[in-house]
Amino acid sequence: MPPKNSVIPLRITDINNLGFGVSRDADGKVVFVRDTADGDLCEVKIIKSARDYSVGRLVALLEPSPHRAEPHCQAHGCGGCAYGAVTYEHELWLKRRTVMAEFKKAGLSVEVGEVRPSPSYLGYRNKAQYPVARGADGVPVIGFYAPRSHRVVEAAHCPLTPPLFGRIAEEIRAHAVRAGVLPYDEEDGTGLLRHIYLRAAKDCREVLLTLVVTRGEYPEAEALCRTLTQKFPMLVGILLNVNDAPTNVILGKRYVTLWGRPYLCDTLADVTLELAPAAFYQVNRDAAEALYRHAAALAELRGDEVLLDLYCGAGSIGLSMAGRVSRLFGIEIVPEAVECARRNAAAAGIKNAVFAVGDAAATAEILASHGVSHPDVIVLDPPRAGADARLLDTVDALAPSRLVYISCNPATLARDVAYLTKRGFVPGPVTPFDLFPRTGHVESVVCLTRRLDNELRERMN
Repeated sequence: MPPKNSVIPLRITDINNLGFGVSRDADGKVVFVRDTADGDLCEVKIIKSARDYSVGRLVALLEPSPHRAEPHCQAHGCGGCAYGAVTYEHELWLKRRTVMAEFKKAGLSVEVGEVRPSPSYLGYRNKAQYPVARGADGVPVIGFYAPRSHRVVEAAHCPLTPPLFGRIAEEIRAHAVRAGVLPYDEEDGTGLLRHIYLRAAKDCREVLLTLVVTRGEYPEAEALCRTLTQKFPMLVGILLNVNDAPTNVILGKRYVTLWGRPYLCDTLADVTLELAPAAFYQVNRDAAEALYRHAAALAELRGDEVLLDLYCGAGSIGLSMAGRVSRLFGIEIVPEAVECARRNAAAAGIKNAVFAVGDAAATAEILASHGVSHPDVIVLDPPRAGADARLLDTVDALAPSRLVYISCNPATLARDVAYLTKRGFVPGPVTPFDLFPRTGHVESVVCLTRRLDNELRERMN
């Protein structure tokens, strides 16, 4: 067993979705090495030695893998880009393998298609939430948290975001220095500026800036707004979000508008959307549009169906299908998002849509209040934790003929599909979409159809 600080040669044989190359030392113990690609032969310094595994740091590359790519980022240690050391083609292969492995683990034999690539694998993010910390020299540090810590790694100019985001963040940093604005300190609770939150429409035609602060005022706010709007005319609003709680949650509940409007507008799948800071919206707009169009095709809508959109956010998925159904119901627990969805429907002239605030598992009661016993089609797009048993039982009781499940977590998707197959649903092919290039995340969509045996027919009648 190589001791800590020893340097050993290793052949990397695999790479996991956290971005660590995987190898084994001479004793057969697993060694994880960041910034490596499967196939690399390298010298590795052991920096951690636990009972069941070791962690190493790349010292020298002796023989590069055919999958190795030149690094696209100089910010080492933020942990955001799991696949920064491999080609994009190999990343897509790895992600498909991940989805296949999760369904196999869940005991399901389903077809998993090729991963649909993102139109761009750099500069695609329309949203960034930069934590702000106090640097050793007193200058605010803007970037992202290192893995499993709240140490901020300098990365204002992240290659996954539009270059504009970094320039705006730098301007805010310069103003903070001039105005004596102190970053928030998690240890003692002092300081003002916690996060810089930027959200953009397609091609940065509109940009919304939210400064997350510990109180509802900002030093020299008028001067900041004047400088930012002169240098960045695509800004449509500058907000404060007040969060004075000692919590890891980024956004508080109260907003103060310093300038402009408290939302931006973007168009997705032919629907114009109004997006408040708290409203859910996919971070990769162009790839999400391709995914939504595929989801609509899977739904096989004829025009007479009742469509239920669970976890509807600002209504983007449901509204993109509203013209092909008789009635649309959207359920979302975030009130600000529901307000956005209602305004989006009104602005688009969509009159067959109802959006309600509520827990997704309470959907049956919400539908019943509108005289609907069960929807024909359900679109389910839950957070990474997936759907709990209560919600899946609700879906089962609603007895839709088709369920289009969109997921950002292959493990919980496979788990939930396995649960539903035991209740009469039959999964079709799974199609992965790469909405998060360079990271370890992959989106997937699958349509489950209802097997109408005698017992199920009785429940529906």
